[in-house]
Amino acid sequence: MKSFVLALSLLIAGPVAAQTDPTMSAQEAIELLEDARAALENADKAGDRVEALTQTVQAYEAGLAALREGLRQARVREAAIQGVFLAENDRLAQLLGVLQAIEASPEPHLLLHPEGPLGTARTGMILSEVTPALNREALRLRSALQEVALLRALQEAAVSTLEDGLAGVQEARTELSQAVSNRTDLPKRFLTDEEAMENLVATADTLESFASGLMTATVEDTSVSIAQPDFQEAQGALELPVLGRIIRRYGDTDAAGVTRPGWVIATRPLTLVTTPWAATIRYLGPLLDYGQVAILEPGEDYLLVLAGLGQLFGEVGEVLPQGAPIGLMGGAAPSDPQAFLISSADGSGAEASETLYLELRHMGDPVDPGDWFVGPEG
Repeated sequence: MKSFVLALSLLIAGPVAAQTDPTMSAQEAIELLEDARAALENADKAGDRVEALTQTVQAYEAGLAALREGLRQARVREAAIQGVFLAENDRLAQLLGVLQAIEASPEPHLLLHPEGPLGTARTGMILSEVTPALNREALRLRSALQEVALLRALQEAAVSTLEDGLAGVQEARTELSQAVSNRTDLPKRFLTDEEAMENLVATADTLESFASGLMTATVEDTSVSIAQPDFQEAQGALELPVLGRIIRRYGDTDAAGVTRPGWVIATRPLTLVTTPWAATIRYLGPLLDYGQVAILEPGEDYLLVLAGLGQLFGEVGEVLPQGAPIGLMGGAAPSDPQAFLISSADGSGAEASETLYLELRHMGDPVDPGDWFVGPEG
């Protein structure tokens, strides 16, 4: 009799552990994408269309990133449940056999025992102790199976949501590019000496030498008076200019043995880049091996370098407010929602194929962005 109790105890041991339901984060992401679609439809009515479209693109990007993470969690959760089922296949088969035997046997037969009334009483006591535990385990198994079905349905339904989201963010980016090119209301603080700028780009061999020479290639328009917020107040509170994660920090050495005095931020193709602080555009264009570069002046004697973009917005000399679009990262949008889903399965970040290089300089010398920016860890 003791061995029978021990066997049943082993059968009901080790239930599937309950975990946070990833469907909640996925549902929140879907709501973000729905809000972004509504914002895109209302952008034409906004007083500042560039600002409205900038926020719309960012909403789409945040929603897609959240949905990607929610689906990744769903895949991990489903794999964990399936792994438990596979690892405990024999135990669960025995448990199901016991439950089916109890369900199939008439109740009076379960209470009869060949040793007579005393044995029947003992059997009844054992079943009264074991049956609730068996029922609890059966409920846990049913709940786990229902969760697997829900996770699979979520992933199947997400394809349609992703198609709409990917199309929506591309439409918003296109409209934003057009709105920026049509903008004529931004003040200008600097005028460019085109010949001096061309010579500087051609002769500069380092970012440092280019930044130093930049001061002589642009001339301040003293007829324009613009009040700007004090950049010193932003120290330690600046948000990253792009949705991504920091993979190398100030002074880190990369795989090629190159050490740079700035941050490398991994991000996805075509992600929007914005100004972390109100700033004047000092340079836009290709530079050395940095790709497309935007150099901003957020405060007197400060230069912010954003390198590695695919598309640039604005003109040299324009004064941009905080959060204004300055460009898009390079790369191409995913054409297949299924590929978008697959790339998020392992959470390795391999889909973040673009990198933005961020460098902050004060009086010509680089400073650690970590003293100025807050952002996600790499």
